[in-house]
Amino acid sequence: MCVESTHSQACHHEKNLIPDIVFFVLSATLSGLSCIPLRSASTMETTMTALFFSEALYHLLVLMLSLSRGVHSVPVPTDLPLCMASEPAQYSLTFSGKWTRAAFPKQYPVYRPPAQWSNLIGVTHSLDYHMWQRNEFASNGVREFAEKSEAWTLMKEVETAGERIQSVYGLLSAPAVVGGTGQMDTEFEVFARHSLMSFMVRIVPSPDWFVGVDSINLCDGDKWKESVTLELFPYDAGTDSGFTFSSPNFETIPQDRITQITSSYPSHPVNSFFYPRLKHLPPIAKVKLTKIKKTNQIISLPLEPTQSNLLPTGNEIEEKLINTPLDCEVSVWSPWGLCKGKCGDSGVQHRTRYVIMHPANNGAACPLLEEERKCIPDNCL
Repeated sequence: MCVESTHSQACHHEKNLIPDIVFFVLSATLSGLSCIPLRSASTMETTMTALFFSEALYHLLVLMLSLSRGVHSVPVPTDLPLCMASEPAQYSLTFSGKWTRAAFPKQYPVYRPPAQWSNLIGVTHSLDYHMWQRNEFASNGVREFAEKSEAWTLMKEVETAGERIQSVYGLLSAPAVVGGTGQMDTEFEVFARHSLMSFMVRIVPSPDWFVGVDSINLCDGDKWKESVTLELFPYDAGTDSGFTFSSPNFETIPQDRITQITSSYPSHPVNSFFYPRLKHLPPIAKVKLTKIKKTNQIISLPLEPTQSNLLPTGNEIEEKLINTPLDCEVSVWSPWGLCKGKCGDSGVQHRTRYVIMHPANNGAACPLLEEERKCIPDNCL
């Protein structure tokens, strides 16, 4: 699908300010940018070389015109350097779960269902697309995936973005991990025009919690990065108000923004990730992206998501075991009971409390669960 870009609309609006010859060159360049269809990998490499020069020419022309004419309706992106790589690159992605009972002892789910990870879904894309963003509202597709692990709507959103603004190149996925630890793997391809990669994995069970990466740039100037390793922390999609892993469905109205869950936020003792003694939560997962060395074999990117899986064989995390201390949590005291004793003598009354959370990993021990005090019996005859 071919649509006019916002840049070309802005330049058309300012046509009366630009000499005809410059406007013609700029319009031709932009038309080449906005009307590139999604192609297979066998033809995409040639397209990307031409596309790089077109995009570079566009930024140069806009910058020169802005300085000389004071045209400010077409901003030049400055938050991401232009990728100069002339050839595509292929990467392997390895997702490793680090969700252990030792690292996250509070309410660690052991059944119905036990701690595990959903399938991974991700995209390679350009700067003008985001699968999800911190402090922004989740789309319907992100909402369904974060709450139910259902990816159909999210995949349709990705497809629509690719058709409308040519911002998405490839879709990638990997199978679920049955357990809090273990690995899943997949491979994908990136081009200079689509050098960013984003993905999501749902935390199961949870209300709407997930881990992932938003727009990691794999390009560094004119080269592709050899390896990138990132530690992952939980996010709240802002669509369900549950506090614990096993909370029932409780829709957030109005919808909140996507926020990172920390050891102190949300600040509620019931929250499954609330560890007030910790400054930071330990990472709950890790992802490693490794550039695959080229061979003489021609690799084409399939239209369907690529996936492979390394079945977990126990705790495959090589780092030292993390033991997060969990302090004992007790209820408030009950009211004082009846004063028991003989008339004319002092009596005794009791009150009790119970354990909400037992300590773990050398956390603070539980305090006394029963108290007594002297009293004077009432209503003595």
